[in-house]
Amino acid sequence: MSGLRVVPTWRHGQERLYVCLTDGRNIAWYDREAARINLLSEDRRDDVLTVLGPFLTGPVAVGPPPVPTPAELARLSLHPDDDLAPNRPGEALQIALDRDTGASHRMRRDPRRRALEAEQVVGDALDLLDGVGWHALHSVPLPGGDRIHHLLIGPGGLFAIHALYARKQRVTVADPLIAFGRRDPLPLLRHLRSTADCASYALTAEVHPLLALVAPTTVTVTVPPRSVRVLRDTELEGLARSGGVLKPADVEALHAMARDRRTWGRV
Repeated sequence: MSGLRVVPTWRHGQERLYVCLTDGRNIAWYDREAARINLLSEDRRDDVLTVLGPFLTGPVAVGPPPVPTPAELARLSLHPDDDLAPNRPGEALQIALDRDTGASHRMRRDPRRRALEAEQVVGDALDLLDGVGWHALHSVPLPGGDRIHHLLIGPGGLFAIHALYARKQRVTVADPLIAFGRRDPLPLLRHLRSTADCASYALTAEVHPLLALVAPTTVTVTVPPRSVRVLRDTELEGLARSGGVLKPADVEALHAMARDRRTWGRV
């Protein structure tokens, strides 16, 4: 018996099969999508191939792991407390709501819960783009207590996305104002542009502001917004079809920079 065992894991929606020693140390892993077995110990090559045999789905390359890219090295050196990638959609709002258990919020609906729902709906839609070369970060903190709801990085560029709850409401866009039904309009688009400018400064790359409306009944544009895209949450998947702006290596490098909390402290 080789004493090796296979442990399946999932990362970014992709399965990896790790080969472990009895003490838990990894000596190899099989990346099914890349059709490659990465060996950390060449002297256990035959044992690794034997234990992985039932899991192989075709010809595979076998060899040492590829040399890490600068983006991968940055990720590996990032302290977990400074890594924003694990943030859930609406992370900051969820934490605030969990901490606030006052009776007043139990007796009536807290408006922050609708805002949280909007960020979760938009965040879930953006996370689906991960498999086609995009990365989404959620609740990116900015100095002064502000934050970017979602930062999307991919072949089509960078987008600072603000999620807005609009379920069963008529939305009117008249740059820089956004109005719901008959309520007084708010100068939200000005704030979006300012947030995107902060992100551009932090990342030294152009970041486009985008307003994502969650479940509106109608969207009417009377004054077209300058430099701000306005999309329904159901239209966000269309971003996957845009490209030609960033190369894969640039996407990974910008994602590595953006996920580092320290990057945003310099804004």
